[in-house]
Amino acid sequence: MSQPLLSVSDLTVDFTTRGGEVRAVDSLAFSVERGRTLGIVGESGSGKTVTSMAVMGLHTSARVTGSIRLDGRELVGLPEAELARLRGRRMAMIFQDPLSSLHPYYTVGEQIAEHHRVHFNSGRKAARSRAVEMLAEVGIPEPARRAREYPHQFSGGMRQRVMIAMALACEPELLIADEPTTALDVTVQAQILELIARIQQDRGLAVLLITHDLGVVARVAHEVLVMYGGRAAERAPVDDLFAAPAHPYTRGLLDSLPRLDATDDQPLPAIPGSPPSLLTPAPGCAFAPRCAVAAAASEPERSHCGTVRPELAASQRHLVACHLSLHTTGGVR
Repeated sequence: MSQPLLSVSDLTVDFTTRGGEVRAVDSLAFSVERGRTLGIVGESGSGKTVTSMAVMGLHTSARVTGSIRLDGRELVGLPEAELARLRGRRMAMIFQDPLSSLHPYYTVGEQIAEHHRVHFNSGRKAARSRAVEMLAEVGIPEPARRAREYPHQFSGGMRQRVMIAMALACEPELLIADEPTTALDVTVQAQILELIARIQQDRGLAVLLITHDLGVVARVAHEVLVMYGGRAAERAPVDDLFAAPAHPYTRGLLDSLPRLDATDDQPLPAIPGSPPSLLTPAPGCAFAPRCAVAAAASEPERSHCGTVRPELAASQRHLVACHLSLHTTGGVR
């Protein structure tokens, strides 16, 4: 097996707030190979976006520790000037709100061209030509004309294509997509996902996909990392995770998806309770207060879940952080 392009180990991200110290990401580890997609899923506040921002070196007020290696090069502790040279050139990010990410006073062509000039020191004419070429690659019709238009003149789906064009203009090896289909209708979502998959196949990109949508993960990811309370709950190949989830939280997420065979009056199951407080983390498993498997377990097992934090361990082809894994207990399905 080839060396992963992106390798993260023991990643921890702490923020200092008025209420105290917040550990948004805690001892996280994963890797992504060229030509592969890792989907990171979880509820809001689980640490998904904080993780992606740490990889890009975009945290200015957080304490980031651990290791983030891009093609073997350590990024944690790297001077900002060196990180800036890597951003866009070797790794790029697509943000979830393209309208706020694009400057309203400049044409989309100018913005893509400037991004290219910064990293390649190319002339204006060459950069403009590259911008038109990238707009054509992401499927925007009449790219030469539309390059002269402003972000507000594009639909949501077309703006997202512009963001993809900008991200790929400098031929990065790693693409981070943070909720790339948020607020888009299902038809446009499918088009954007197909575009990312096609470009990945053509260029051999490593893709880190941040999303709360398990349907998106099922469509494009090769492997899935499920996060809860800033930690990894489960990591597995996508087919394995959907066929036989090992963590009760993952099972809860899958059970909450709409089903085609459900009746109209059948309510969707929901995970009871609320996500954990990152200001006052629980001593044991963060999911224990909401876990039906722990609630149904015997008192010694239930007490163990509440006091001892589980670590990622192998369960079949999975890695799962659970004292009462559904693969070993049968769980509640």
